[in-house]
Amino acid sequence: MGPGALASPLFLLGQGLFCAQGWVVPQAPVPILSIAGSDCSAGAGIQADLKTISALGGYGLTALTSVVAETPGKVSSWVALEPAMVSDQIRVLLQGFAVGAAKTGMVGGRPQIQAAAQAWREWGAARPLVVDPVMVATSGGRLLRDDAVGALEAELIAQATVVTPNMDEAAVFWGREVRTRGEMLDCARALAQRWAVAVLLKGGHLRDDLAEDVLVHSGGEEWLSAPRTAGVHTHGTGCCFSAALATGLGQGMALVDAARRAKVFVSQAIAQHFSWGSAEARVDALHHFHQAS
Repeated sequence: MGPGALASPLFLLGQGLFCAQGWVVPQAPVPILSIAGSDCSAGAGIQADLKTISALGGYGLTALTSVVAETPGKVSSWVALEPAMVSDQIRVLLQGFAVGAAKTGMVGGRPQIQAAAQAWREWGAARPLVVDPVMVATSGGRLLRDDAVGALEAELIAQATVVTPNMDEAAVFWGREVRTRGEMLDCARALAQRWAVAVLLKGGHLRDDLAEDVLVHSGGEEWLSAPRTAGVHTHGTGCCFSAALATGLGQGMALVDAARRAKVFVSQAIAQHFSWGSAEARVDALHHFHQAS
């Protein structure tokens, strides 16, 4: 910071204000809990969730389920944490903070799902819970063990406020492919009825000019649309979406309003993405602290 950078009498720094008399203490942001895996490249997982929650005015808390060695386009390896450690993180955070809402992302395997679900059942059940049923990374790497899909549905989705599958994940639960806009709506309706919770089915894998998602909930149905940004090869959009949705719910927004804001936030994070390297060896990443447009 150069000379004179603090010459002005009032500066907005993060969630606080600094003036000539010192710090003006802000109102504490709502704590939002992410129960998910770590992505060492910080484009997805816990790291992306923390950036999203912070950008939208929440205070991010994390309960780690697994550690992933990855970059955009490649999952090298991953390990799951001991179930007791997963449970204990959730317990101490829910007992120590006035958590407004939570989300789950990559949970790893059946033992970790059961530990997280039991901890939420005991200490967090009155709060909104967004379940992002992460199964496969954008690169194609598997992030959920095969024997864990049933546990995910029976243990975590059963406690959810809203579930946010992409088209491939929704197809696993539905038992058939989801390839079109019409099939997205049919699938979301079927899963919402089956689970008795809201379903936000993400249509990022459609090959249209618009990036469209559909929300089916007790109050009706709504399509969320944004222009598709072509040529961006990043990861973590689903993590970002579910974290943004949980933040809105924790801040007291209605589900539809929180979903609309999350859609805009993710779309702008993609449109204003970062890039490193050359065209032949380029790495893209979401811009979580983008400028609203």
